[in-house]
Amino acid sequence: MGILILNGCSTGQSTEGTGQKDSTSNENLIVVMKSDVTNLDPHFIVDITTANVLYEKVYETLIIPDEDMKPQPHLATEWSQLDDITWEFKLREGVKFHDGTPFTADAVKKTFDRLLDPKVGSPQASKLGMIKEVEVKDDYNVVFHLTKPYAPLLSILASNEGSIMNPTMLESTPELLQKEANGTGPFMFEEWKSGQYVKLKANPDYWGTAVKISGVEFRVVPEDTTRLGMIERGEAHIMSQIPVNEIQRIESSDNMKLLRNEGLGVEFVGFNVQKAPVDNLLVRQAISHAIDREAILSGVFNDVGFLGTSTMSSKVFGYSDQLVPYPYDPEKAKELLKEAGYENGLKLTLLTADRAERISLAEVVQSQLKVIGVEVEIRVLEYGSYIDANTNQEGHLFNGSWGNATGDGDYNQYNLFHSNSQGSAGNYQYYSNTEVDRLLDEARGEKDDEKRKEIYAKTQKIELDEAAYVPIRSYENLAVYHSSVKGMKMSPVSYFILSDVEIVE
Repeated sequence: MGILILNGCSTGQSTEGTGQKDSTSNENLIVVMKSDVTNLDPHFIVDITTANVLYEKVYETLIIPDEDMKPQPHLATEWSQLDDITWEFKLREGVKFHDGTPFTADAVKKTFDRLLDPKVGSPQASKLGMIKEVEVKDDYNVVFHLTKPYAPLLSILASNEGSIMNPTMLESTPELLQKEANGTGPFMFEEWKSGQYVKLKANPDYWGTAVKISGVEFRVVPEDTTRLGMIERGEAHIMSQIPVNEIQRIESSDNMKLLRNEGLGVEFVGFNVQKAPVDNLLVRQAISHAIDREAILSGVFNDVGFLGTSTMSSKVFGYSDQLVPYPYDPEKAKELLKEAGYENGLKLTLLTADRAERISLAEVVQSQLKVIGVEVEIRVLEYGSYIDANTNQEGHLFNGSWGNATGDGDYNQYNLFHSNSQGSAGNYQYYSNTEVDRLLDEARGEKDDEKRKEIYAKTQKIELDEAAYVPIRSYENLAVYHSSVKGMKMSPVSYFILSDVEIVE
Protein backbone atom coordinates (compact mmCIF):
# COMPACT_ATOMS: atom_id res chain seq x y z
CA MET A 1 0.00 0.00 0.00
CA GLY A 2 1.16 3.53 -0.72
CA ILE A 3 2.42 6.03 1.78
CA LEU A 4 0.04 8.76 2.82
CA ILE A 5 1.85 12.10 2.91
CA LEU A 6 -0.55 14.76 4.13
CA ASN A 7 0.32 18.38 4.60
CA GLY A 8 -2.95 20.10 5.43
CA CYS A 9 -4.96 20.28 8.61
CA SER A 10 -8.19 22.16 9.07
CA THR A 11 -8.07 22.27 12.85
CA GLY A 12 -6.22 25.56 12.82
CA GLN A 13 -2.95 24.08 14.06
CA SER A 14 0.19 24.16 11.95
CA THR A 15 1.56 20.88 10.68
CA GLU A 16 4.75 22.30 9.27
CA GLY A 17 6.77 22.51 12.46
CA THR A 18 7.91 26.04 11.71
CA GLY A 19 8.14 27.09 15.30
CA GLN A 20 6.59 30.41 14.29
CA LYS A 21 5.99 32.59 17.34
CA ASP A 22 2.90 34.75 16.84
CA SER A 23 2.31 37.50 19.36
CA THR A 24 0.00 36.55 22.22
CA SER A 25 -2.31 38.73 24.27
CA ASN A 26 -1.58 39.23 27.96
CA GLU A 27 -5.03 38.01 28.89
CA ASN A 28 -5.90 34.49 29.96
CA LEU A 29 -8.89 32.78 28.41
CA ILE A 30 -11.36 31.75 31.12
CA VAL A 31 -13.36 28.61 30.39
CA VAL A 32 -16.06 27.77 32.92
CA MET A 33 -17.11 24.15 33.30
CA LYS A 34 -19.63 22.37 35.47
CA SER A 35 -17.42 19.58 36.80
CA ASP A 36 -13.81 19.24 37.85
CA VAL A 37 -11.38 17.09 35.92
CA THR A 38 -11.00 13.56 37.25
CA ASN A 39 -7.25 13.20 36.74
CA LEU A 40 -4.60 14.37 34.26
CA ASP A 41 -3.34 11.01 33.03
CA PRO A 42 -4.60 10.32 29.48
CA HIS A 43 -4.39 6.59 30.12
CA PHE A 44 -7.05 6.96 32.82
CA ILE A 45 -9.27 9.70 31.40
CA VAL A 46 -12.74 8.37 30.61
CA ASP A 47 -14.76 11.60 30.41
CA ILE A 48 -15.03 14.38 27.83
CA THR A 49 -14.71 17.15 30.44
CA THR A 50 -11.20 16.09 31.42
CA ALA A 51 -10.11 15.21 27.90
CA ASN A 52 -11.23 18.67 26.73
CA VAL A 53 -8.74 20.31 29.11
CA LEU A 54 -5.72 18.37 27.84
CA TYR A 55 -6.40 16.97 24.37
CA GLU A 56 -4.32 18.75 21.70
CA LYS A 57 -3.65 21.50 24.22
CA VAL A 58 -1.12 19.89 26.58
CA TYR A 59 -0.88 16.41 25.05
CA GLU A 60 -0.76 15.71 21.33
CA THR A 61 -1.27 12.70 19.11
CA LEU A 62 0.56 11.20 16.15
CA ILE A 63 -2.43 12.03 13.96
CA ILE A 64 -5.06 14.73 14.33
CA PRO A 65 -8.61 14.64 12.93
CA ASP A 66 -9.84 17.45 10.73
CA GLU A 67 -13.34 18.90 10.97
CA ASP A 68 -14.68 15.89 9.03
CA MET A 69 -12.82 13.49 11.37
CA LYS A 70 -10.40 12.53 8.60
CA PRO A 71 -6.82 11.77 9.78
CA GLN A 72 -4.17 14.43 9.21
CA PRO A 73 -0.46 14.52 10.18
CA HIS A 74 0.56 15.88 13.55
CA LEU A 75 3.41 14.36 15.60
CA ALA A 76 3.68 11.90 12.73
CA THR A 77 4.27 13.50 9.35
CA GLU A 78 3.43 10.46 7.23
CA TRP A 79 2.57 6.79 7.52
CA SER A 80 2.13 3.65 5.48
CA GLN A 81 0.39 0.34 5.96
CA LEU A 82 2.99 -2.30 5.09
CA ASP A 83 0.56 -5.21 5.33
CA ASP A 84 -2.66 -6.12 7.14
CA ILE A 85 -1.06 -5.94 10.59
CA THR A 86 1.94 -3.62 10.15
CA TRP A 87 1.94 0.18 10.09
CA GLU A 88 4.96 2.47 9.87
CA PHE A 89 5.00 6.11 11.04
CA LYS A 90 7.56 8.80 10.34
CA LEU A 91 7.81 11.20 13.28
CA ARG A 92 8.16 14.97 13.30
CA GLU A 93 11.63 16.19 14.20
CA GLY A 94 12.51 19.13 16.44
CA VAL A 95 9.66 18.61 18.91
CA LYS A 96 10.22 18.76 22.66
CA PHE A 97 8.14 17.96 25.70
CA HIS A 98 7.54 20.83 28.09
CA ASP A 99 10.41 19.79 30.36
CA GLY A 100 12.83 19.75 27.42
CA THR A 101 12.76 15.99 26.79
CA PRO A 102 13.08 15.39 23.02
CA PHE A 103 10.14 13.79 21.26
CA THR A 104 11.45 10.67 19.55
CA ALA A 105 10.35 7.14 18.79
CA ASP A 106 11.25 6.23 22.37
CA ALA A 107 8.33 8.35 23.62
CA VAL A 108 5.91 6.60 21.29
CA LYS A 109 7.06 3.14 22.34
CA LYS A 110 7.01 3.92 26.06
CA THR A 111 3.55 5.47 25.77
CA PHE A 112 1.93 2.42 24.25
CA ASP A 113 3.95 -0.09 26.27
CA ARG A 114 2.64 1.56 29.40
CA LEU A 115 -0.94 1.85 28.12
CA LEU A 116 -1.07 -1.87 27.34
CA ASP A 117 0.71 -3.08 30.50
CA PRO A 118 -1.84 -5.12 32.51
CA LYS A 119 -0.11 -4.03 35.72
CA VAL A 120 -0.94 -0.40 34.93
CA GLY A 121 -4.63 -1.28 34.54
CA SER A 122 -5.62 1.46 32.11
CA PRO A 123 -9.35 1.45 31.22
CA GLN A 124 -8.25 2.51 27.72
CA ALA A 125 -6.20 -0.64 27.13
CA SER A 126 -9.02 -2.53 25.40
CA LYS A 127 -9.40 0.27 22.84
CA LEU A 128 -5.82 -0.27 21.67
CA GLY A 129 -5.41 -3.90 22.65
CA MET A 130 -4.80 -4.90 19.05
CA ILE A 131 -1.28 -3.41 19.29
CA LYS A 132 1.17 -6.25 19.85
CA GLU A 133 4.36 -4.22 19.80
CA VAL A 134 5.73 -0.81 18.90
CA GLU A 135 9.12 -1.25 17.26
CA VAL A 136 11.66 1.57 17.21
CA LYS A 137 13.45 1.59 13.85
CA ASP A 138 15.38 4.75 14.64
CA ASP A 139 14.73 8.03 16.47
CA TYR A 140 12.08 9.17 14.00
CA ASN A 141 10.54 6.00 12.64
CA VAL A 142 8.31 3.55 14.49
CA VAL A 143 6.48 0.43 13.38
CA PHE A 144 3.20 -0.71 14.97
CA HIS A 145 2.80 -4.50 14.88
CA LEU A 146 -0.79 -5.60 15.47
CA THR A 147 -2.10 -8.93 16.66
CA LYS A 148 -4.72 -8.83 13.92
CA PRO A 149 -6.00 -6.40 11.29
CA TYR A 150 -7.62 -3.30 12.79
CA ALA A 151 -9.29 -1.05 10.25
CA PRO A 152 -9.91 2.01 12.49
CA LEU A 153 -6.33 2.22 13.83
CA LEU A 154 -5.74 5.78 12.55
CA SER A 155 -8.98 7.04 14.08
CA ILE A 156 -8.11 5.76 17.56
CA LEU A 157 -4.54 7.03 17.36
CA ALA A 158 -6.01 10.47 16.63
CA SER A 159 -8.16 10.43 19.79
CA ASN A 160 -7.32 11.30 23.38
CA GLU A 161 -6.41 7.66 23.99
CA GLY A 162 -3.52 8.10 21.56
CA SER A 163 -1.94 11.00 23.47
CA ILE A 164 1.85 10.71 23.45
CA MET A 165 3.29 10.96 26.94
CA ASN A 166 6.60 12.14 28.31
CA PRO A 167 9.04 9.20 28.55
CA THR A 168 11.02 10.89 31.34
CA MET A 169 7.94 11.04 33.56
CA LEU A 170 6.87 7.53 32.56
CA GLU A 171 10.20 6.22 33.80
CA SER A 172 10.90 8.42 36.82
CA THR A 173 7.63 9.71 38.29
CA PRO A 174 4.63 7.92 36.76
CA GLU A 175 2.67 8.47 39.97
CA LEU A 176 2.66 12.22 39.25
CA LEU A 177 0.91 11.84 35.91
CA GLN A 178 -2.53 12.00 37.49
CA LYS A 179 -1.78 15.42 38.98
CA GLU A 180 0.76 16.95 36.59
CA ALA A 181 0.65 16.99 32.79
CA ASN A 182 3.71 17.32 30.59
CA GLY A 183 3.24 16.96 26.85
CA THR A 184 4.33 18.55 23.58
CA GLY A 185 1.31 20.79 23.00
CA PRO A 186 0.80 24.53 22.53
CA PHE A 187 -0.13 24.92 26.21
CA MET A 188 1.89 23.92 29.26
CA PHE A 189 0.36 22.67 32.50
CA GLU A 190 0.68 25.19 35.30
CA GLU A 191 -1.58 24.21 38.23
CA TRP A 192 -4.57 22.09 39.20
CA LYS A 193 -6.42 23.10 42.35
CA SER A 194 -8.95 20.34 42.85
CA GLY A 195 -12.54 21.53 42.74
CA GLN A 196 -11.52 25.02 41.62
CA TYR A 197 -9.47 25.24 38.41
CA VAL A 198 -6.84 23.91 36.03
CA LYS A 199 -4.43 26.51 34.67
CA LEU A 200 -2.43 26.23 31.45
CA LYS A 201 0.02 28.72 29.98
CA ALA A 202 1.19 29.27 26.43
CA ASN A 203 4.19 27.17 25.42
CA PRO A 204 6.87 29.63 24.21
CA ASP A 205 8.80 26.85 22.48
CA TYR A 206 5.91 25.17 20.70
CA TRP A 207 6.96 23.42 17.48
CA GLY A 208 4.01 24.77 15.51
CA THR A 209 2.28 28.12 15.27
CA ALA A 210 2.02 29.65 18.73
CA VAL A 211 -1.38 30.35 20.25
CA LYS A 212 -2.67 33.92 20.46
CA ILE A 213 -3.47 33.99 24.17
CA SER A 214 -1.19 33.87 27.20
CA GLY A 215 -2.97 30.94 28.81
CA VAL A 216 -6.22 29.20 29.69
CA GLU A 217 -7.92 28.76 33.03
CA PHE A 218 -10.54 26.01 33.19
CA ARG A 219 -12.59 27.11 36.17
CA VAL A 220 -15.08 24.85 37.98
CA VAL A 221 -18.42 26.60 38.46
CA PRO A 222 -21.15 24.01 39.18
CA GLU A 223 -24.20 26.28 38.83
CA ASP A 224 -25.45 26.66 35.24
CA THR A 225 -26.93 30.12 35.79
CA THR A 226 -23.76 31.35 37.48
CA ARG A 227 -21.59 30.20 34.58
CA LEU A 228 -23.87 31.82 32.04
CA GLY A 229 -23.95 35.06 34.01
CA MET A 230 -20.15 35.09 34.05
CA ILE A 231 -20.10 34.86 30.26
CA GLU A 232 -22.68 37.61 29.86
CA ARG A 233 -20.78 39.96 32.18
CA GLY A 234 -17.44 39.18 30.55
CA GLU A 235 -16.03 37.55 33.70
CA ALA A 236 -15.47 34.36 31.69
CA HIS A 237 -15.08 33.72 27.99
CA ILE A 238 -16.31 30.25 27.04
CA MET A 239 -18.83 27.78 28.47
CA SER A 240 -20.06 24.38 27.36
CA GLN A 241 -22.91 22.27 28.75
CA ILE A 242 -25.47 24.93 27.94
CA PRO A 243 -28.91 24.63 29.60
CA VAL A 244 -31.21 24.23 26.61
CA ASN A 245 -33.81 26.52 28.17
CA GLU A 246 -31.28 29.37 28.01
CA ILE A 247 -30.78 29.32 24.23
CA GLN A 248 -33.24 32.15 23.59
CA ARG A 249 -31.53 34.30 26.22
CA ILE A 250 -28.13 33.68 24.64
CA GLU A 251 -29.28 34.41 21.11
CA SER A 252 -30.91 37.68 22.15
CA SER A 253 -27.87 38.92 24.09
CA ASP A 254 -25.42 41.45 22.67
CA ASN A 255 -22.62 40.03 24.82
CA MET A 256 -22.99 36.32 24.12
CA LYS A 257 -22.57 34.19 21.02
CA LEU A 258 -23.88 30.67 20.53
CA LEU A 259 -21.89 28.05 18.68
CA ARG A 260 -23.75 24.90 17.64
CA ASN A 261 -22.88 22.01 15.35
CA GLU A 262 -24.02 18.45 14.83
CA GLY A 263 -22.03 16.20 17.09
CA LEU A 264 -20.95 12.59 17.32
CA GLY A 265 -22.26 11.98 20.83
CA VAL A 266 -25.47 10.29 21.91
CA GLU A 267 -27.71 10.20 24.96
CA PHE A 268 -29.60 7.13 26.11
CA VAL A 269 -31.13 5.41 29.11
CA GLY A 270 -29.06 2.33 29.86
CA PHE A 271 -29.96 -0.87 31.68
CA ASN A 272 -27.61 -2.86 33.88
CA VAL A 273 -28.65 -6.08 32.17
CA GLN A 274 -27.02 -8.24 34.85
CA LYS A 275 -29.03 -6.75 37.72
CA ALA A 276 -32.46 -8.16 38.59
CA PRO A 277 -35.16 -7.42 37.64
CA VAL A 278 -33.87 -5.63 34.52
CA ASP A 279 -31.86 -8.74 33.65
CA ASN A 280 -35.26 -9.89 32.34
CA LEU A 281 -35.69 -8.98 28.65
CA LEU A 282 -39.46 -8.57 29.07
CA VAL A 283 -38.92 -5.96 31.78
CA ARG A 284 -36.47 -4.04 29.61
CA GLN A 285 -38.85 -4.18 26.66
CA ALA A 286 -41.70 -2.95 28.85
CA ILE A 287 -39.65 0.03 30.04
CA SER A 288 -38.60 0.75 26.46
CA HIS A 289 -42.25 0.92 25.40
CA ALA A 290 -43.10 3.17 28.37
CA ILE A 291 -40.56 5.91 27.58
CA ASP A 292 -41.88 8.62 25.25
CA ARG A 293 -38.67 9.65 23.48
CA GLU A 294 -40.23 12.37 21.33
CA ALA A 295 -41.75 14.04 24.37
CA ILE A 296 -38.34 13.96 26.06
CA LEU A 297 -36.55 15.50 23.07
CA SER A 298 -39.09 18.31 22.96
CA GLY A 299 -39.78 18.85 26.65
CA VAL A 300 -36.40 18.19 28.22
CA PHE A 301 -34.00 19.17 25.45
CA ASN A 302 -36.00 21.93 23.74
CA ASP A 303 -35.55 20.05 20.44
CA VAL A 304 -31.78 20.49 20.63
CA GLY A 305 -30.29 17.46 18.92
CA PHE A 306 -31.97 14.73 16.92
CA LEU A 307 -34.21 11.84 17.94
CA GLY A 308 -31.99 8.84 18.56
CA THR A 309 -32.41 5.40 17.08
CA SER A 310 -29.06 3.95 18.17
CA THR A 311 -26.09 4.60 20.41
CA MET A 312 -24.46 5.99 17.27
CA SER A 313 -25.00 9.43 15.77
CA SER A 314 -25.88 9.55 12.10
CA LYS A 315 -22.53 11.33 11.63
CA VAL A 316 -20.57 8.29 12.81
CA PHE A 317 -19.23 5.73 10.34
CA GLY A 318 -21.33 2.57 10.60
CA TYR A 319 -24.60 4.16 11.69
CA SER A 320 -27.62 2.25 10.40
CA ASP A 321 -30.72 4.16 9.29
CA GLN A 322 -32.79 0.95 9.32
CA LEU A 323 -33.24 0.76 13.09
CA VAL A 324 -36.71 1.03 14.64
CA PRO A 325 -36.73 1.60 18.43
CA TYR A 326 -39.58 0.29 20.57
CA PRO A 327 -42.57 2.59 19.95
CA TYR A 328 -44.18 4.45 22.82
CA ASP A 329 -46.98 2.15 23.96
CA PRO A 330 -47.82 2.12 27.71
CA GLU A 331 -50.48 -0.57 27.33
CA LYS A 332 -48.02 -2.89 25.61
CA ALA A 333 -45.58 -2.12 28.40
CA LYS A 334 -48.10 -3.19 31.04
CA GLU A 335 -48.74 -6.45 29.18
CA LEU A 336 -45.02 -7.22 29.08
CA LEU A 337 -44.64 -6.51 32.79
CA LYS A 338 -47.53 -8.87 33.52
CA GLU A 339 -45.92 -11.54 31.34
CA ALA A 340 -42.66 -11.05 33.23
CA GLY A 341 -44.46 -11.60 36.56
CA TYR A 342 -44.56 -7.98 37.70
CA GLU A 343 -48.24 -7.22 37.29
CA ASN A 344 -48.20 -5.43 40.64
CA GLY A 345 -45.25 -3.26 39.71
CA LEU A 346 -41.62 -3.08 40.80
CA LYS A 347 -39.04 -0.65 42.19
CA LEU A 348 -35.88 0.44 40.38
CA THR A 349 -32.98 2.83 40.96
CA LEU A 350 -31.87 5.27 38.26
CA LEU A 351 -28.42 6.90 38.42
CA THR A 352 -27.86 10.33 36.89
CA ALA A 353 -25.10 12.92 36.86
CA ASP A 354 -25.90 16.32 38.35
CA ARG A 355 -26.52 18.21 35.13
CA ALA A 356 -29.82 20.05 34.77
CA GLU A 357 -31.01 18.26 31.62
CA ARG A 358 -29.94 14.88 32.96
CA ILE A 359 -31.90 15.46 36.16
CA SER A 360 -34.92 16.58 34.14
CA LEU A 361 -34.59 13.51 31.93
CA ALA A 362 -34.50 11.29 35.02
CA GLU A 363 -37.60 12.96 36.42
CA VAL A 364 -39.52 12.56 33.15
CA VAL A 365 -38.53 8.88 32.94
CA GLN A 366 -39.61 8.48 36.55
CA SER A 367 -42.99 10.01 35.72
CA GLN A 368 -43.48 7.97 32.55
CA LEU A 369 -42.61 4.67 34.21
CA LYS A 370 -44.97 5.40 37.10
CA VAL A 371 -47.80 5.08 34.56
CA ILE A 372 -47.00 1.38 34.10
CA GLY A 373 -46.49 0.71 37.81
CA VAL A 374 -42.72 1.04 37.96
CA GLU A 375 -41.49 3.12 40.89
CA VAL A 376 -38.14 4.79 40.21
CA GLU A 377 -35.76 6.16 42.83
CA ILE A 378 -33.46 8.78 41.33
CA ARG A 379 -29.90 9.13 42.63
CA VAL A 380 -28.30 12.41 41.55
CA LEU A 381 -24.51 12.21 41.76
CA GLU A 382 -21.51 14.42 41.05
CA TYR A 383 -19.99 13.21 37.80
CA GLY A 384 -17.05 11.35 39.32
CA SER A 385 -19.35 9.62 41.81
CA TYR A 386 -21.76 8.82 39.00
CA ILE A 387 -18.96 7.06 37.09
CA ASP A 388 -17.98 5.12 40.22
CA ALA A 389 -21.58 4.11 40.93
CA ASN A 390 -22.04 2.77 37.40
CA THR A 391 -18.72 0.93 37.58
CA ASN A 392 -19.88 -0.66 40.83
CA GLN A 393 -23.27 -1.62 39.29
CA GLU A 394 -25.23 0.30 41.91
CA GLY A 395 -28.25 1.10 39.75
CA HIS A 396 -30.78 -0.66 37.55
CA LEU A 397 -30.98 2.22 35.09
CA PHE A 398 -28.68 5.12 34.28
CA ASN A 399 -28.72 8.22 32.13
CA GLY A 400 -25.98 7.31 29.71
CA SER A 401 -24.08 9.25 27.09
CA TRP A 402 -21.21 8.45 24.78
CA GLY A 403 -19.16 11.09 23.07
CA ASN A 404 -17.52 9.40 20.12
CA ALA A 405 -13.90 10.53 19.94
CA THR A 406 -12.98 9.06 16.55
CA GLY A 407 -15.95 9.27 14.19
CA ASP A 408 -15.75 5.49 13.73
CA GLY A 409 -18.41 2.99 14.77
CA ASP A 410 -15.86 0.81 16.51
CA TYR A 411 -15.49 3.45 19.23
CA ASN A 412 -19.22 3.22 19.99
CA GLN A 413 -19.91 -0.42 19.42
CA TYR A 414 -16.84 -2.06 20.92
CA ASN A 415 -16.65 0.19 23.96
CA LEU A 416 -20.35 0.15 24.77
CA PHE A 417 -21.25 -3.45 24.01
CA HIS A 418 -18.28 -5.80 23.77
CA SER A 419 -17.84 -8.11 26.76
CA ASN A 420 -14.23 -6.98 27.09
CA SER A 421 -15.40 -3.40 27.74
CA GLN A 422 -17.65 -4.06 30.72
CA GLY A 423 -17.27 -1.40 33.40
CA SER A 424 -15.14 1.72 33.19
CA ALA A 425 -14.15 1.10 29.55
CA GLY A 426 -17.72 2.06 28.61
CA ASN A 427 -20.01 -0.96 28.84
CA TYR A 428 -21.94 0.09 31.94
CA GLN A 429 -24.82 -2.05 30.68
CA TYR A 430 -22.57 -5.03 31.54
CA TYR A 431 -23.98 -6.38 28.30
CA SER A 432 -22.57 -9.60 26.88
CA ASN A 433 -23.59 -11.39 23.71
CA THR A 434 -21.25 -13.87 22.03
CA GLU A 435 -22.61 -13.11 18.55
CA VAL A 436 -22.17 -9.36 19.05
CA ASP A 437 -18.65 -9.96 20.37
CA ARG A 438 -17.84 -12.05 17.30
CA LEU A 439 -19.22 -9.46 14.89
CA LEU A 440 -17.42 -6.58 16.57
CA ASP A 441 -14.15 -8.48 16.46
CA GLU A 442 -14.79 -9.21 12.78
CA ALA A 443 -15.52 -5.54 12.04
CA ARG A 444 -12.18 -4.48 13.48
CA GLY A 445 -10.36 -6.59 10.93
CA GLU A 446 -12.54 -5.90 7.89
CA LYS A 447 -10.89 -3.54 5.42
CA ASP A 448 -13.94 -3.19 3.15
CA ASP A 449 -15.93 -0.19 4.42
CA GLU A 450 -19.25 -1.41 3.04
CA LYS A 451 -18.85 -4.77 4.78
CA ARG A 452 -17.99 -3.01 8.03
CA LYS A 453 -21.19 -0.98 7.73
CA GLU A 454 -23.19 -4.18 7.25
CA ILE A 455 -21.64 -5.69 10.37
CA TYR A 456 -22.44 -2.64 12.48
CA ALA A 457 -26.01 -2.64 11.16
CA LYS A 458 -26.36 -6.21 12.49
CA THR A 459 -24.89 -5.45 15.92
CA GLN A 460 -27.02 -2.34 16.37
CA LYS A 461 -30.17 -4.32 15.57
CA ILE A 462 -29.29 -7.10 18.03
CA GLU A 463 -28.55 -4.62 20.81
CA LEU A 464 -31.83 -2.80 20.20
CA ASP A 465 -33.82 -6.04 19.97
CA GLU A 466 -32.33 -7.10 23.30
CA ALA A 467 -33.30 -3.74 24.78
CA ALA A 468 -29.86 -3.05 26.22
CA TYR A 469 -30.75 0.63 26.23
CA VAL A 470 -33.38 3.16 25.19
CA PRO A 471 -32.04 5.63 22.58
CA ILE A 472 -32.96 9.23 23.37
CA ARG A 473 -31.09 11.65 21.11
CA SER A 474 -27.93 12.33 19.18
CA TYR A 475 -26.11 15.47 20.20
CA GLU A 476 -26.05 18.92 18.82
CA ASN A 477 -22.90 20.43 20.34
CA LEU A 478 -23.47 23.76 22.05
CA ALA A 479 -21.07 26.32 23.43
CA VAL A 480 -21.53 29.93 24.40
CA TYR A 481 -18.76 32.50 24.30
CA HIS A 482 -18.38 36.18 25.09
CA SER A 483 -18.44 38.56 22.15
CA SER A 484 -14.82 39.54 22.85
CA VAL A 485 -13.67 36.06 21.82
CA LYS A 486 -12.65 35.56 18.20
CA GLY A 487 -11.62 32.37 16.41
CA MET A 488 -13.62 30.04 18.65
CA LYS A 489 -14.11 26.53 17.20
CA MET A 490 -15.48 23.26 18.49
CA SER A 491 -14.80 19.84 16.99
CA PRO A 492 -17.55 17.30 16.26
CA VAL A 493 -16.37 15.51 19.41
CA SER A 494 -17.18 18.76 21.32
CA TYR A 495 -13.54 19.56 22.13
CA PHE A 496 -12.68 23.25 22.18
CA ILE A 497 -10.13 24.17 19.51
CA LEU A 498 -8.16 27.10 20.91
CA SER A 499 -5.36 27.39 18.36
CA ASP A 500 -6.87 30.50 16.71
CA VAL A 501 -8.64 31.99 19.70
CA GLU A 502 -7.93 35.56 20.67
CA ILE A 503 -9.53 38.08 23.00
CA VAL A 504 -10.39 41.37 21.37
CA GLU A 505 -11.77 44.18 23.52
